[in-house]
Amino acid sequence: RTYSGTETEGQLLNSFVQYFGDSLGRKIKRMPLIEETVLPGDSLLTLPVVIIGNGPSGICLSYLLSGYRPYLSPEAIHPNPVLHTKLEEARHLSIVDQDLEYLSEGLEGRSSNPVAVLFDTLLHPDADFGYDYPPVLHWKLEQHNYIPHIVLGKGPPGGAWHSMEGSMLTISFGDWMELPGLSFKEWAASKRRNTKSDRVMPEEIACYYKHYVKVMGLQKNFRDNVYITSVSRLYREKDDEGRSHQNEDISTQDLEMEDGQKSLIKRNWEVRGYQRATDGSHVPFCLFAENVALATGTFDCPGRLQVEGEDFPFVLHSMSDFGAAISKGKLRGKADPVLIVGAGLTAADAVLCACNNNIPVVHVFRRRVTDTSLIFKQLPKKLYPEYHKVYHMMCTQSHTVDSNQHSAYTSFPEHNVLSFKPEMKCVLQSASGLKKILKFSVALVLIGSHPNLFFLKDQGHSIGHHSNQPITCKGNPIEIDPYTYECTKEANLFALGPLVGDNFVRFLKGGALGIARCLAIRQKKKHELIESEDGGDDGVP
Repeated sequence: RTYSGTETEGQLLNSFVQYFGDSLGRKIKRMPLIEETVLPGDSLLTLPVVIIGNGPSGICLSYLLSGYRPYLSPEAIHPNPVLHTKLEEARHLSIVDQDLEYLSEGLEGRSSNPVAVLFDTLLHPDADFGYDYPPVLHWKLEQHNYIPHIVLGKGPPGGAWHSMEGSMLTISFGDWMELPGLSFKEWAASKRRNTKSDRVMPEEIACYYKHYVKVMGLQKNFRDNVYITSVSRLYREKDDEGRSHQNEDISTQDLEMEDGQKSLIKRNWEVRGYQRATDGSHVPFCLFAENVALATGTFDCPGRLQVEGEDFPFVLHSMSDFGAAISKGKLRGKADPVLIVGAGLTAADAVLCACNNNIPVVHVFRRRVTDTSLIFKQLPKKLYPEYHKVYHMMCTQSHTVDSNQHSAYTSFPEHNVLSFKPEMKCVLQSASGLKKILKFSVALVLIGSHPNLFFLKDQGHSIGHHSNQPITCKGNPIEIDPYTYECTKEANLFALGPLVGDNFVRFLKGGALGIARCLAIRQKKKHELIESEDGGDDGVP
């Protein structure tokens, strides 16, 4: 292959070797970075961990794998007396080295994952009760606990936070967005002019995450502008030590001896992709890993209505596209309203954005305004006044009220979109079956988003709670062991964050803790096995 970019594949390879050669404790002449035409062999180096995704989930996992360990602070007293007693029993051990199932037993919180609730209450004790207690943990860097790993992301560290609408406030408090070991308040005090609000803008969070990676010394583990194209399992015949081959279509039954055929055993993961160079050219690579951690989040694919006409250019699916249309003046002077579909916070952000720019809005959503599952019902009015303003309009400015009285905003509760027409019209249907046609200037469909796991076999449908269905944060998250975050249907594949149902940053950190403990235990067993095989010899330095 010929590369026109400033960084060829060989140079990219050398950048890996420069760091991992020393970290793995042996002299390495080549990394597992190969041309796509080269067949994988066992002689290539295999990394212990490859993390896919460099948002807060991937960053936090890298922090723990880098050797940072949380201990109970000497002066700390957790407000939960039962949990505090358990913590005191093993004060000399880091939380990573303790029984997470024992510690999390009996705890309750806003995550279905017990380790997420545990780690959250250690970092933000009684936060859901309105208290602002300091963390009961302090952190130590123990370099002997470092597990070599690499974090691959499409953009700079921070993931999707770099592409979120910058003018809106986050749903969570700034403190809840912080990662272990670096107070967001302390960081923000030196960066922001106005620190009165507890909620912050996404661009500030994105800057914090990028700075976090740098100040914690994690940059060496991160590679930006990387796009994954394939993650597959390698298999090997049991009596064939010299050759490995890939076969994604082999089922679990095929791994057993059958009709005298050779049995196959699962080998390591093969991760393929490319890195985008500064001139736009693609530098392909291939990595081999004992373990893969999925930390991609769920912002890859906007939710779609799957109706006729949804692919018209005037039907948008993201706030960034809507913001671009406004900034370019495409909606200036338009008599017809913007059609916003959805009843979540992103849709509410779009309503606020349109109102702030004097753009009339028609707001369509399927639920009743009295539905208790609406997110607005879960937000205190004093902390989220702008969202309750939108909710108030949803309730009081319905199409059933005199439309001339509220021409700037009209809601259509309990309505579905049937189709979009080329003359920029939309066909709606009410719960009673009544159809209505509306004219609009631009339509904005904001009904959530889904992860894009195209690089996995069957797009990852086989590893969810409901097999053969797409992975979604709420309806079908990846099925994991609740204490190790390892996929129950695929060994050595881990997942954390929104992929396992933890949408909020404060809870995704528990996934990093569970994975770090699991991998630390396995690394220790592996080293003990190697030492026993060496017969206690000092070995070659």
